[in-house]
Amino acid sequence: MAKIELKQPIIDEIKTQLQDAQSAVIVDYRGLTVEQDTRLRKELREAGVTYKVYKNTMVRFAIEGTEFEALKDALEGPNAIAISKTDATAPARILAKFAKEAEALEIKCGIVEGTYYDQAGIKAISSIPSREELLSKFLGSIQSPIANFARVIKQIADKQDGAAAEA
Repeated sequence: MAKIELKQPIIDEIKTQLQDAQSAVIVDYRGLTVEQDTRLRKELREAGVTYKVYKNTMVRFAIEGTEFEALKDALEGPNAIAISKTDATAPARILAKFAKEAEALEIKCGIVEGTYYDQAGIKAISSIPSREELLSKFLGSIQSPIANFARVIKQIADKQDGAAAEA
C-alpha cells in the first residue's frame, strides 16, 4: 500500500474537523508536563474544542485551498491545533489563560471567523468573553431598567391603593 493511501484518512480527518469550524489556533506545546497537557486537554474538551497533534505535512495538505491556509507558515516544529465549531473565541481564551500558568505553551497564530491573527492578535481575542457571557450581560442590561420601571409602577399603585383605603 502506498504511503499516500495511509495518510489520506488523517488528512480527511483534519479537513472534517476544520469544515464549518469558527476558529483554529496553532500552539507549540514543547515543555508541557504530562499533567499540564492532560489538564489543558480536559479544559478544551469541556468547552467543545478539539485539540490534537498532527504532523505538519498532514495539516498543510488539509488546509490547502481553505480559509485556514494562512496557518501554513506557522507549521514548523512540534505543533498542536485547537479547533472550535461552536465558540469562535474559546480556543484563544482557554489557551491564553492556560499559557499564563504554563509558560512553556506558546500560542503561534490562528484563524477566527475567517480572519488570520498572529500571536498578539490571538491574545487580544482571548479577552473577548464567550457568546453566552455576552448575551447574558446584554439581557441583564436590558432587564435592569424594565425591572426598575416595574418597581416604580408597583410603588405608585401601592400608594394609590393606600390613599383610596384611607378615604
